[in-house]
Amino acid sequence: MMAVALALPMTAQNKVANKGKKSATAKTEAKAEKEKVYDKVYDESLDGMQQIDQAISLANESNRKVICQVGGNWCPWCLRFANFITEDKDIAELIEKNYVYIHVNTSKENKNAEALMRLGNPGRFGYPVLVILGHDGSVMHIQNSAYLEEGKGYDRKKVLDFFRNWTDEAITELR
Repeated sequence: MMAVALALPMTAQNKVANKGKKSATAKTEAKAEKEKVYDKVYDESLDGMQQIDQAISLANESNRKVICQVGGNWCPWCLRFANFITEDKDIAELIEKNYVYIHVNTSKENKNAEALMRLGNPGRFGYPVLVILGHDGSVMHIQNSAYLEEGKGYDRKKVLDFFRNWTDEAITELR
């Protein structure tokens, strides 16, 4: 009984001393995430207007919509999102079935200003930003990707819901 009484004050002191400090595991995980290297998915040499036109043509041939992920290789969240959607089998299949997915670069080297204007100036929401184009090439929706985040990454359910809610089937479904 005496050992328990002596241990309690020490435990309380340890809690006070560690208050506000990250655990060693949390620090290691945060460092690993920060240092993780993702594949570069943006081709800075592409003309965004041509890229969009080609995607619309392919989408119409295959009865899909176009999703433009706007950002650049300079943006860690852009690369993180691209990695997230390709690593998750369900998300990747949903996208493949319903969308032509392109990465529209914007960077110091290639701003693609004309393409961004065509997409409704989506950069006002930050990067990455997702733009859904209808079958006629018109902007249907601009999605601030921050709403799809959870902690230091993306929320699987939010991302799946986003992609599901913009399919032709979801849009034309009678409720």
